Amino acid sequence: MRAMDNARDTGLPFMKMHGLGNDFVVIDARARAVQVTPELAMRLADRHMGVGFDQLALIKPGGNADAHLVFLNSDGSTSAACGNATRCIARHLMTETGKDRLVLTTDHGALHAVDAGNGLTSVNMGAPVLDWQRIPLAEEVDTLHLPIDGDPVATSMGNPHCTFFVADAEAVDLTTFGPAIEHHPLYPQRTNVQVASLVGPDHLRMRVWERGAGLTLASGSSSCATAVAAARRGLTGRTVRIDLDGGTLQVDWREDGVWMTGPTSHVFTGTLTAEWLGQ
Repeated sequence: MRAMDNARDTGLPFMKMHGLGNDFVVIDARARAVQVTPELAMRLADRHMGVGFDQLALIKPGGNADAHLVFLNSDGSTSAACGNATRCIARHLMTETGKDRLVLTTDHGALHAVDAGNGLTSVNMGAPVLDWQRIPLAEEVDTLHLPIDGDPVATSMGNPHCTFFVADAEAVDLTTFGPAIEHHPLYPQRTNVQVASLVGPDHLRMRVWERGAGLTLASGSSSCATAVAAARRGLTGRTVRIDLDGGTLQVDWREDGVWMTGPTSHVFTGTLTAEWLGQ
């Protein structure tokens, strides 16, 4: 399955990036039209026979914005939002353009990104969605107390989330718990799953099972959803430190949206060969 008609002759450049170990293949499609099928995304996501990623991101022309971003999960499904990938791409574009502020559009909406200094990048992931129909859920329920064992919270940050507050996030076997909740019938579009425990005032330890990707070292949108859920439950204030398997994010739920701040890494740039693309 070819990514584009002329890739058989020229190959396809890409960048490998990660935010706290949440890793991405990023393809710049601003100057060269790129069509990535779900089948190609799954081949590329294979960590043995492809490159490997949690999400794939396409950078497309943004019109009045600096760029438009499209995200695919490692199982070939699409996602309207990916916070850590957005931060990684924002850092790349800031380096490229010299700007310290950007507007990036996604299927979730327009996201503002700023250089937070000291190598950190902040992205406003927008206002959380708390209405059951828009998350979406299969039936009308209290999104602060879902009728699921463990009393989780439902939130959308452009993609659906189910957050459990537990005594010890480390003790949960996410490899079995995560898939069961991801496919819970209350979530018709599946869901991201978080388990979080309170470490101290405004300080959470969180682990995540991502919809369409599985167990990941970090997730930006999951961190935002967990911070919102914790504040709604009265467990924390609206500014929270979240420790993930791959590192720490700062999340600040402000009047204009949920801001997420953390480090990014551009690991390497490579080219998918014409031979591999033509298989």
